[in-house]
Amino acid sequence: MAALAQSVTELAAIEGIYLLVAAALIAGLLRGFSGFGSAMVYLPIAAQVLPPIWVLTTLIMMDLLGPIPSVPKAWRAGDPRDVMRLGLGTLVGLPLGIALLVLMAPETFRYVVSFLTLALVAALAGGVRYNGQMDRRMVYGTGGVAGVVGGAVGLGGPPVIMLYMASPLPAERIRANILMYLMVFDVLTLGAYLVSGLLVFKAILLGLMLAVPFLVAVQVGAWMFNPAHGRLYRAVAYAIIVLSALMGLPIWNG
Repeated sequence: MAALAQSVTELAAIEGIYLLVAAALIAGLLRGFSGFGSAMVYLPIAAQVLPPIWVLTTLIMMDLLGPIPSVPKAWRAGDPRDVMRLGLGTLVGLPLGIALLVLMAPETFRYVVSFLTLALVAALAGGVRYNGQMDRRMVYGTGGVAGVVGGAVGLGGPPVIMLYMASPLPAERIRANILMYLMVFDVLTLGAYLVSGLLVFKAILLGLMLAVPFLVAVQVGAWMFNPAHGRLYRAVAYAIIVLSALMGLPIWNG
């Protein structure tokens, strides 16, 4: 217990801890009132403070805890077989993504995260979507792409979200599938980090610490949400994500 308390004290004193807490709060608010975007806000900001593997580990710990109470309902409302196909594709793509992560210098990671975030916002805001047939091969392939992108820079959700934007499935099933997939992605990624020897205890602990403000902010954001202002919330979310991505660029460091 003494060692744990010492680790918490050391983490609370790291340079940039206030920026990390702010990133967790903003990401949580965004997730609460818009339903998406927490990774796209948190990653560019956290990458200014932490090494890439710490950035992704802390994000996973925050994202993993929040949806747990909703999993039973999502299991009933969603299509677990589709989620399994996405998960198998992700399992194939993750090793390549993690290999890219290991090869990337921290500055390169920041550029990739920021530019990819900007590209994804442009795609989501512009309504870019897959218009072909959504068969099993496409689901497996999307899972593979999500595994590569998620393993490398932590943005595994957007490829799956853009696939489902073109789906004729009911909105409730789509939301349930995405929630379950993100849980599967987080578990698979943590397992891959563990097998690869990349998982750091202090990064897990820091993620749990940041999960507290994140989860509080999610609840506040959900309380703020008014369905009548959905378009306004999306516009605000896009603006916040773009600002975070621009802030994350290394060019501001001189």
